[in-house]
Amino acid sequence: MIKQLTKPMFCVVSAMFTFSAVEAQDAKPKEPGINVSYMNTKVSPSQDFFQYVNGTWLDKTEIPSDRTTWGSFNELIKKTDKDAMAILKEASKNPKYKSDTDQGKAVNLFNTVLDTVGRNKRGIEPLKPYLKKIDAIKNVADLQKYLVEMEPQGGNDFFGIYIGADEKNSSKNSVSLGVSRLGLSDKDYYTSEDKDSKEKRAKYELHVARMMQFIGESPEKAKQSATEILALETSLSSPRLNRVESRDSRLQYNPMTVAELQKLTPAIKWDAYFTGLGLAKLDTVVVIEPRYMKALQTVFTENKVPQWKEYLKWTLLNRSTSYLTTEIETANFDFYSKTLRGAIKQLPREETALQVVNRSIGEALGKLYVEKVFPAEAKTKAIDMIHNVITAYQNRINNLAWMSDATKVKAIEKLNKITIKVGYPDKWKDYSALEIKSVAEGGSYFENAHNLSKWNFKKGLEKLNKPVDKTEWGMSPQTVNAYYNPSYNEIVFPAAILQPPFYNYQADEAVNYGGIGAVIGHEISHGFDDSGARYNADGNLVDWWTADDLKQFTTLGNELADQYSALEPLPGIHVDGKFTLGENIGDLGGINAAYDGLQLYLKAHGNPGLIDGFTPEQRFFISWATVWRTKTRDEAIKSQVKTDPHSPGMYRAYVPIQNVDAFYQAFGIKAGDKMYIEPAKRVKIW
Repeated sequence: MIKQLTKPMFCVVSAMFTFSAVEAQDAKPKEPGINVSYMNTKVSPSQDFFQYVNGTWLDKTEIPSDRTTWGSFNELIKKTDKDAMAILKEASKNPKYKSDTDQGKAVNLFNTVLDTVGRNKRGIEPLKPYLKKIDAIKNVADLQKYLVEMEPQGGNDFFGIYIGADEKNSSKNSVSLGVSRLGLSDKDYYTSEDKDSKEKRAKYELHVARMMQFIGESPEKAKQSATEILALETSLSSPRLNRVESRDSRLQYNPMTVAELQKLTPAIKWDAYFTGLGLAKLDTVVVIEPRYMKALQTVFTENKVPQWKEYLKWTLLNRSTSYLTTEIETANFDFYSKTLRGAIKQLPREETALQVVNRSIGEALGKLYVEKVFPAEAKTKAIDMIHNVITAYQNRINNLAWMSDATKVKAIEKLNKITIKVGYPDKWKDYSALEIKSVAEGGSYFENAHNLSKWNFKKGLEKLNKPVDKTEWGMSPQTVNAYYNPSYNEIVFPAAILQPPFYNYQADEAVNYGGIGAVIGHEISHGFDDSGARYNADGNLVDWWTADDLKQFTTLGNELADQYSALEPLPGIHVDGKFTLGENIGDLGGINAAYDGLQLYLKAHGNPGLIDGFTPEQRFFISWATVWRTKTRDEAIKSQVKTDPHSPGMYRAYVPIQNVDAFYQAFGIKAGDKMYIEPAKRVKIW
């Protein structure tokens, strides 16, 4: 039961992917720098760069039936899962990894996910004690008691809390009060009248009616419940920040005393609520969305207790579907994967189980992963590249025509204070207080998931009166991704992303700079995108801009947003340039800094000349477009533009580099070519 309310963390991709391998380092086959067999050189790079780089791959590749999108990242996942599972299964046979060891807990969790026999036998029995508690609710006081009990177990019904670094003082932890989950992840699904939203809303209501029958409701009652649940969720969605507003941390930082919160939502006895959660001495809470909390007061004073109860039953069931019977799990898949994202069949169960381990106690498996596959030389060379890209970034800041000297000083201070994390944590998470029982010990996925939620909640409480531990990692080493954390002012590159096609420490540096170099630049740029730039060098939400510079920066961001908003992946479906602006700035800044970093490297080490018939500059841009080769189902595209702050991969492959002058020089692109943008319209931010 993973809580929705988290601090912002800006990643290079929207999902956390795992990477391979159990291959011995010295037996590893040599990876090509550029896989020319994937290219379609019959297409001119000046007309369609995405097809030029990826055309043969696109023609020959079908999206697997158990995936909604397929590309470089997904190919790595497939390769990884086989090897990562081999690591886990090898650990399961090692007698030293008992249930009280971190590795043993990873094995136990994996096996309880796979225990479909036990899950089918238990049916909905695990839910019955909670359903009984819901049935006993008669008023808002009873509701509050239930919410207090469920919060540590992954609740977050109506609202929920999170403990982490304070936005204005990142060295201390604070309590944030946030909004609830929604069955449909974006408010547009509830409030928009566009065709797709209306269709998905109607299908969601049918899905809820189907699911409620699993907990004993008749078809007629379930249909009525679904209508009431949709109505309540719609009322809970309307006062929320929209998807663009939700990217603005300033709108979400609203510290209040508990007494002030009491005036905002007086139906809840907040002193009792926080005391019940173990926060008896809490004085101040950061209210993420005051408008929402005010609207909750109306919901509670309407006193529609039967409607609340149906909603609570639904949210309990909806967040538990993976832990229950395979029939319930499949019904959940039918809506959330098939209907919303266009999937055809479910992932293999072992892959799902591995994802659960990586997402919840990933560092337990990460220890084994690092021991087996991560060469020290890869880390050393990656750190050298990171410093080179940072140097290039500093040069770019110093040469910005639109930024004043005063703001440049602040920007460079922030750049030089970035913490760099590569490979794996220096200090591993301590799972000793976490109980994960094996199937033989009577453990179940449901019970273990609840134990994980309670353990995470307790760890949060322990943080409150301690300084922020900025050594913590937000991803496991076996994750193919990278991120920037604004509160920590850090860039983090797990071991698994330091592999081809992103990075090969034995390969051509032009390819490496176009891959992991641009990813490095992307994460650095998140510190200077429209959201990250609101945090200072110490990770605090403090304005460090002059008014004129901020105006210039905002204007440039609007120009980039307009470029992306013009993109139409499906008829009538447009990319939201404002929503994706942070990631698009990340891509644009990243590719620029990485290109300059490559030039610094070539100056220091010499130009190797042509490889595979391409110059280093050409290989650099080809490498970037290779990383973003992707095919996506139509329904997944529709979902992505509503819910994902990343632009579709095919656009990430070429739109940022259309703003880079060196791209035009590398491939001889001129006026009249489809890839051409007039110099005056090329957006240059960082």
